[in-house]
Amino acid sequence: MVDTAADDRVAAGGTAARRATLIGAGAILLWSTLALLTTLTGPIPPFETEAVAFAVGGLIGIVWMMARGRSPWAALRQPPVAWVLGVGGLFGYHFLYFLALKSAPAAEANLINYLWPLLIVLFAGLLPGERLGRRQLAGALVGLAGTGLLVTGGRGLSVDPAYLPGFLAAAGAAVTWGAYSTLSRLLGAVPTDAVAFFCLATAALSALCHGALEATVVPDAGQWTLLALMGLGPVGAAFFVWDIGMKKGDIHTLGALSYATPLLSTLLLILAGRAQASGVVAASCLLIIAGAVIASWKPRRWKAPI
Repeated sequence: MVDTAADDRVAAGGTAARRATLIGAGAILLWSTLALLTTLTGPIPPFETEAVAFAVGGLIGIVWMMARGRSPWAALRQPPVAWVLGVGGLFGYHFLYFLALKSAPAAEANLINYLWPLLIVLFAGLLPGERLGRRQLAGALVGLAGTGLLVTGGRGLSVDPAYLPGFLAAAGAAVTWGAYSTLSRLLGAVPTDAVAFFCLATAALSALCHGALEATVVPDAGQWTLLALMGLGPVGAAFFVWDIGMKKGDIHTLGALSYATPLLSTLLLILAGRAQASGVVAASCLLIIAGAVIASWKPRRWKAPI
């Protein structure tokens, strides 16, 4: 006898995972707008930008909870490990990333930083119930090649000892985000609503860094609008949907698809007239798409009719 109920449960689980993967992929689209929005904010320093944007993202998350009849206080009461991972991931990544950009050439720092999609794919293979296959590894490496070509412009990676602290910071950022994303899988009991408070804590830490390291620039009306958009999108909603994808979706596929972030970001800059199109961008596009397809492709198995 065929256990159709079991088959239905498996199918339902697969559908839920695909839906969560699709939701998580929304973060990639949102993050691709960050570079353009950041350039449009002009002279506002990075930690000031992050403090305002994360505050907006956290407050919007709380409003969303209340609008859906959920208590923010329930989301606030999380175990210490969740706070360490959430705030450490959000704040730690951005702190190291900005430090890298200040201490090393942007192209090389970005290349090292964008090792995090590959690290997600590799780290995911260490999680309970997960397995790192040759297809995922091959797709991740192809995507990494496309990302490297994109951020270096095909000029290669030059290493100057003077830039070593910046390169180490970029590597630390990659490891931090890769670990945060992957370890979120182990905290499935922590609701996504808690991300709102992780954002607010990150905003507070960013404000402290701003006060210690930067001079305040008072935003004008247009810059306030851009900061609000950042808080709604790439520095707000993106972290909520990414949390869903990491906890319930296909983590290998999301890691590989993440290579689209620098590509889409560059294309938006080109469309906005803040970067130039080139053959390097076209070649990077092909490599990144190929890597994502290789890593996420799951051939259908033919089943004999019963």
